[in-house]
Amino acid sequence: MAEPTEIIVVPHTHWDREWYEPFQRFRLRLVALLDEVFERMERDPRQRFTLDGQLAAVDDYLEVRPERREQVLALVRAGRLAVGPWQILLDEFLCSGENIVRNLERGLARSAELGGAMPVGYLPDMFGHIAQMPQILAGAGLAHACVFRGVPDRVRTHAFAWQAPDGTAVRAEYLPGGYGNAAGLMDDAALVTRRATDLAARLGAWRPDGGGSPILAMYGTDHAAPAPDAPDLLAAADLDGTRLRLGTLAEYFATQPTTVDGLPVVAGELRSHARANILPGVISVRAHLKQAMGRAERRVERYAEPLAALWHDPSVQRFLDMAWTRLIDASCHDSVTGCGCDETAEQVAARLAEADQLGRAVCDLVGARLAAAVPHDGYLLFNPSPTPRTALVRLDVEAPGDAAPGLAGADGRVVTAQVLDRARTLLADDLVPTAELPAVLTRVHGRELYGQEITRWSVSPADATLTFEVARHGDPAFDVEDVRLALADAGQSDRWRVRIVAAPRLTVAALVDVPALGHAAVRPVALPAGAAMASGPVTVDDRIMDNGLLRVEVVEDGTLRLSTPDGLSVDGVGRIVDGGDVGDSYNYAPPAADELIDKPRAVRTVVRHEGPIVAVVDVVREYRWPVAADVDAGSRAVDREAITVTTRVELRTGERFARLHIDFDNRCDDHRVRLHLPLPSPARSSYAEGQFAVVERGLTAEGGGGEVPLPTFPASGFVAAGGPEGSLAVVLTQPTEYELADSGRELAITLLRSIGMLSRNRHALRDEPAGPQLPTPLAQCRGGRSIELAILPFRGAWHEAGVVEATEAYRHELLAFPGTSEPSTVLPAPVAGLAVDGPGVALTSVRDRGGRTELRVVAQTPADTTAVIRAGRALRGAWRVDLLGRAGAQLVVDGDGIVRLPLRAWEIATVQLDPA
Repeated sequence: MAEPTEIIVVPHTHWDREWYEPFQRFRLRLVALLDEVFERMERDPRQRFTLDGQLAAVDDYLEVRPERREQVLALVRAGRLAVGPWQILLDEFLCSGENIVRNLERGLARSAELGGAMPVGYLPDMFGHIAQMPQILAGAGLAHACVFRGVPDRVRTHAFAWQAPDGTAVRAEYLPGGYGNAAGLMDDAALVTRRATDLAARLGAWRPDGGGSPILAMYGTDHAAPAPDAPDLLAAADLDGTRLRLGTLAEYFATQPTTVDGLPVVAGELRSHARANILPGVISVRAHLKQAMGRAERRVERYAEPLAALWHDPSVQRFLDMAWTRLIDASCHDSVTGCGCDETAEQVAARLAEADQLGRAVCDLVGARLAAAVPHDGYLLFNPSPTPRTALVRLDVEAPGDAAPGLAGADGRVVTAQVLDRARTLLADDLVPTAELPAVLTRVHGRELYGQEITRWSVSPADATLTFEVARHGDPAFDVEDVRLALADAGQSDRWRVRIVAAPRLTVAALVDVPALGHAAVRPVALPAGAAMASGPVTVDDRIMDNGLLRVEVVEDGTLRLSTPDGLSVDGVGRIVDGGDVGDSYNYAPPAADELIDKPRAVRTVVRHEGPIVAVVDVVREYRWPVAADVDAGSRAVDREAITVTTRVELRTGERFARLHIDFDNRCDDHRVRLHLPLPSPARSSYAEGQFAVVERGLTAEGGGGEVPLPTFPASGFVAAGGPEGSLAVVLTQPTEYELADSGRELAITLLRSIGMLSRNRHALRDEPAGPQLPTPLAQCRGGRSIELAILPFRGAWHEAGVVEATEAYRHELLAFPGTSEPSTVLPAPVAGLAVDGPGVALTSVRDRGGRTELRVVAQTPADTTAVIRAGRALRGAWRVDLLGRAGAQLVVDGDGIVRLPLRAWEIATVQLDPA
C-alpha cells in the first residue's frame, strides 16, 4: 500500500451536554474550554476547531458569553470553526422520526445564522443508527454521513454507501477507532512523529486507494481541548513525505467525492456490535423517560401542530417552538437514554413534562376557540388521524333524568352511550352552628362552589336547612347576598343543616363519527327506545370477553387466550417474567445464578365494565420477587417482596386488538421484568416500526466489539412476528425494548429494568466501562410503574393485515373540548380538516409553514404506493418540498383540492398546500 500524502488532523471535542453531571455543571466546563480555544484561535490563525456537530454547544456557550458572538461569527465564516448541522447529538432510536427532522432543521437554520453549517451528517457517538438516516440527510441536502458505532464487520474501507430502505444513499465515512482515534497524538511533543507514523499506518489500512486521498484523523475526546501548540507540533513532525495539517471536519469532507459510485453498499440500520459497543440497555433503562418522550411527541406532533395549522391560529406558534426546544434537548444521546446521573434524569423528565404541557396548552387554546360554537352541555371532538374514524370517546355528561344516556350529533342521530361511572351527587351535608354560617358563605366565589356553579338555592326555616344545587354551569343572576338576606329573615336557630347537591353526572363511553383531521360536536340526550349500536357489542361472560372480531379469555394462571373468527388462536399471552439484573444503565447482565419468577402465587379477576361498547377486566396476579441481587455473589437475594401486578384488559367494539394496561408497585432492586407473548407460529424474524420505517431483524445480533451481542432491539410504534400459522403485533405508545426469544417462539417486551449504577467497571457482558462507576439509586425505578400496549393477532404479512392502521387507531385517541356556548345553541356541523390515505401511507406531521399547510407522509410499506391528499378546500397550488421546506416540483391539484402523490416504497415525502 502506498503511503498517504496527507493527514488532515481535526481538533475537536465531543461534548456530552449532560451525562454523569447535570447540564449546568457540564456547561461550566464547556465555557471554560471554549474560552481557552477561542482565545488561542484569536492569537493564531492556523488554529482550527470542530464543535461536535451540534449547535447546542454554541448556544449554551453564547448564553453565558454573549460578548463572544462576533468572534464566533467571524470564525465560522472564515471556515476555521465548524458548527452544526445538528441542534443536538441525539439518540436516533429513542425519539420520533419527526423529532430527528426538526433537530436537523433547527441546527441547520441556527448554523446559517452564524455563517453556515458543516455539510456533514456527523453522528459520532450515537448508540447505533436508524435505517432512514441516509434519506433524512439527503432530504436536507447533506451528501455525507460520519459514523462510528454500529458499522458491520463486512465494512473494510473508510467509506461506504449507506443506503436507506427507499434506495437513497449517502457517502458514509467510518471512523476506525472512534471519534478520538488520534486523541493522544500530541500528548508528548517528542513522540508526535512516531505516533503520527503509527496513525498513518493504522488508518491507511482502511483506504484501498492508497495515498490518493487525505486521511481523516480525529484529534479530540470527551470534554477536552486540543494542545495549544498543535500547529507547531504538526509542522515539526517528519513523516517521509506525508503532510500533517490541521483542518475542520468540513475541510476534510471538501476533499472527498460526494458520489457513492463504486463504494461497498450497506443497507438499512447500523446496529452491529462488531466494531464498537452500541450499549443496547439504554433502550429499557428508566422506562418512564421513554414513556414521557412518546407522550410529549404525540401531543405536539399529532395534536397541537395540526390543530394550530388547520384551524389557522398563528398566536400559538411560540408555544410550539418552546415545546420543540424541549423535545429536541431531551433527545440527546445521554439524556432520554437514561444513562446519566439521577440529576440529569430528573432534568430530562422535567423538560419532557414541559413539552407535553406546552402541547396541551396549544390544544386548549385552539380547542377552546373551536368549542365556543358548541353548547355548554356538549363537546367538540377532534380526530388527529388523517382518515375519518368511528372511535370511542369518554365524556363527563349530565345524566338525562331516568333514561338511558345517548349522544346526539348535529344531524340529530343518537348513538348509544355506555355508563362507566356515576359521580357523587351529595357533596356536603353538615350541621353548622348559626354563628359559623357567614364563614360557610365565604366558600362561595361569585357563583362557584366546590368546583361547580350554583344553579339554585333554598332556605327552609322549618327544618333550618340551607341547600345549594350546583352543576357545571350555573345561574348568571345568582348573588350570595340574597342568601345572606334570606338567612337573616329565617328566624333564630342554634344550628343549620347545609347541603350541597350536584346535578347527576355520568362518565360515558360512546362511538362517534369524526371527519379526517377534523372535528364534530355531540351533546348528551336520552337514548330513544329501540336505539341500536352501529357495530357488534362487546360482551363479558365470566373470564371471557368477545366483540365478534376478537375473543379474549383469562385462563387460570392469569395469562390470556386470544382467538379470532378465522380460527387463529394463541395461548399464554401476557406471562410476567421477573429475573435479576446486575448490569448498569448501558447493558443488561443477569446474575451468574439467576432465578426467574414467572408463576403467580394467586390470581383473581375483577370485571370492571361489561359492555356493550367497552369491556374491561382486571387480572390481578400476586408474586414474590427477590428484593435485590448481589453483584459479587452473582445471585439474587433470599428475601422476598410481595408484588401485585394488575393487568387491565380492555376490549372495544369494532377493534381487532386487546388493550393492556399493566400496573405494579416496584419495591425491588436489580431486576428486569418482561412481558412474554407466545407466537402462533415460530418466527425467523421480527418487524419493528421505528423512525419512518419498519425494520426486519433476525434472531441474533452481530458481535465482536467488546460486548455480548444480545438480540434485544428497539421498537416505537409496533413490533410484529410470527409465521405461516399466524402472527402477533404488539402496538406501543413509546420506544420499547423487545426480544424474539426462545428460538423465535415468543416475543418478550421489557417492562422494567431496575439498576443501581450508571456504569460498572466490571461487567459480565461488556469488556470495558461505558462511563464512570457512579451510583444511580433513582434508576432502580421504585414505586408505581405503569405500561400500556395492545396485542393484535393476525394472519399474513404485517403490511397487508392492518397493523399500521391499528397502530394509528391505538396511539391517537379522539380529543374532547367542552362547549362554552348557550344551551340553546344548535350543534355545529362536522368539519373535515385534511385527509390522507393510500395503501401503507402514514402521516407523520402537519404544520403551518409560512402560511402554507405542510404535511409529511411516509410510504410505510415494501411496495410502491400513492398518497391521496384531500385538502377539503380549494387550493392555489401544491408543491413537493425537501425536509427543510425548500420548494421542488409543483403538483397537480384537481378541482376538488385533491393531490395524488406517487411514492416509492419507504419514501419520505413532504408537501406544502397553499389554501385559496
